[in-house]
Amino acid sequence: MVIPNNAGVNMPAAVAAADRDLLIAIYRAFNLRDIDAVLARLDPAVEWPNGMEGGHVHGHEAVRAYWRRQWDMIDPHVELQGFCSDEPGSVTVEVRQVIRDRAGAVLREQTVEHVYRIADGRVRRMDIVKG
Repeated sequence: MVIPNNAGVNMPAAVAAADRDLLIAIYRAFNLRDIDAVLARLDPAVEWPNGMEGGHVHGHEAVRAYWRRQWDMIDPHVELQGFCSDEPGSVTVEVRQVIRDRAGAVLREQTVEHVYRIADGRVRRMDIVKG
């Protein structure tokens, strides 16, 4: 069963409303470049993927530094397409990702999956799965 939510995104009923709302808020803040609003929703020891160089960065300050460096080079935008949950505490989000250079030219447009580990109302880890 798939149900719509107030963001216009379809999701399986198995995804907890709190997890869905958490992730919607994170994507909204990311696209607005509101780092502090995103970090407030991440565990202080979060493991976040470094999509440019590989591996993960660890903790709030490393995530902040990574995004600042990234946003100095490119302008990424992600649009939620849907959610699913394979197991408790894990949510997979399908997103349409558009990456532009600083002049606005599209460098890459693709669909990818982001896999989140969520505990105690915060993201503990995120991984990127290429679509």
